[in-house]
Amino acid sequence: MWEVILLLGMFTISFLVGYVLISRVPQRLHTPLMSMTNAISAVTILGAMLLFSLETTPVEKVLGCVALAFAAFNVVGGFVITHRMVGLFKTKNRSP
Repeated sequence: MWEVILLLGMFTISFLVGYVLISRVPQRLHTPLMSMTNAISAVTILGAMLLFSLETTPVEKVLGCVALAFAAFNVVGGFVITHRMVGLFKTKNRSP
């Protein structure tokens, strides 16, 4: 029971610290920061997939599934936003 409380406390603290840090990042640095969170999410996806290869309890499977879904959403969303941002820098062919 104490392990769950410790993990939830650690999650809450890391959430709050991450929120404060990301909210103070200048706008021009959001794209590199997003690339880093995509890399972290990819590691989360690998960890969740490894969790599914082991014999686990139903609660662990549900938590792994939630982590996998959130991390996949973050990775896909990061690629979509990065693609849109790169599109802003493309020059359009103008006809004279």
